[in-house]
Amino acid sequence: MKQLLVVAGWVDRLTDFFAVLAKWAVLLCATLSAGNAIMRYAFSYSSNAWLEIQWYLFAACVMLGAAQVLRVNEHVRVDVIYGALKVRSRAYIDLFGLLFFLMPAMSLFLYLSWPLFVQMLLSGEGSPNAGGLIRWPAMLTLPLGFSLMVLQGIAEIIKRVAWLNNAYQMDMHYERPLQ
Repeated sequence: MKQLLVVAGWVDRLTDFFAVLAKWAVLLCATLSAGNAIMRYAFSYSSNAWLEIQWYLFAACVMLGAAQVLRVNEHVRVDVIYGALKVRSRAYIDLFGLLFFLMPAMSLFLYLSWPLFVQMLLSGEGSPNAGGLIRWPAMLTLPLGFSLMVLQGIAEIIKRVAWLNNAYQMDMHYERPLQ
């Protein structure tokens, strides 16, 4: 179990790295959005390329940050029942959801998104808009993000099983190991 927890820790650090990239993408996206609005309204100038860069950055925000949301257990859920349960019951519910919902869905999405990315990369597909950009960089965020979710899902499964077997200490929300 200790070796699996080492792997889970490595995945957590990888997820943290991509979360930092997602945070910077949020800042860049907001800055470009404001700059584009100023240019459009103050100087009557606009560019499809700037709009598409915003979309690409937004894709990076979502796809590269999703695994971090899973890691810190901040995804949306209805806590009416879950919040009233004992910690052990929550761990079992989390484990069930990870195994039977998250992993199959993310694996399927990864399987479906990879050929689309490869096709766009090989064809050099570009935007149909005047001044538009090539599309494969935005499409790359899909298989990358789904891969990160699969890896983080595996890490969360490892941590929950270890916690249930008293081999790993986590706080009430499973956010970080206790020191």
